[in-house]
Amino acid sequence: MEYQDHLNVMGNLIPTERIEKSILFIRRQKVMLDADLAALYGVETYNLNKSVKRNMERFPKHFMFQLTDQEFNQLKNALSDSIMKTQFGISKSGWGGRRTPPFAFTEQGVAMLSSILKSKQAIQVNIAIIDTFVRLRQMISSHTDLVRKINHLEKKYDHQFKAVFDALRQLMNPTTDNNKRLIGFERDK
Repeated sequence: MEYQDHLNVMGNLIPTERIEKSILFIRRQKVMLDADLAALYGVETYNLNKSVKRNMERFPKHFMFQLTDQEFNQLKNALSDSIMKTQFGISKSGWGGRRTPPFAFTEQGVAMLSSILKSKQAIQVNIAIIDTFVRLRQMISSHTDLVRKINHLEKKYDHQFKAVFDALRQLMNPTTDNNKRLIGFERDK
């Protein structure tokens, strides 16, 4: 099955953007949370985690880890309410839908899930997720190559192009909220 802009799984289209948005950066690793994986596989999070716990020897710490309470709270604060409601289920009492912090699966952990989840949908979803991880790694690699080439060109040419190289570097680095300029007017108090 070729990987395209959408993955047809059991008649359902899964946009690659959905997979990409599910990949988070936690503990300096790209990971996917158990609830996101369960949704993609079409199973309950509880059942996914139960299958994993029955096969813990397949999931060393660099394949899967459980978020700490602090990491989970930071994640809840970082993500919007609508995303968290769909991922973790919110009851009337607030965060009653999820009693424990989620498990995070690295790329290797996602690959290992294919050995315990045997459905056709799980296999196809795993292929799409692994392809997405590979594509992200290739994008990061090409970004590094581009930085190296710009540095080489900067050394090769004199200072008349310094402004161009500085502008290129600014375009390549995403701005943080602290660096964004405010647009509009602020009312005097």
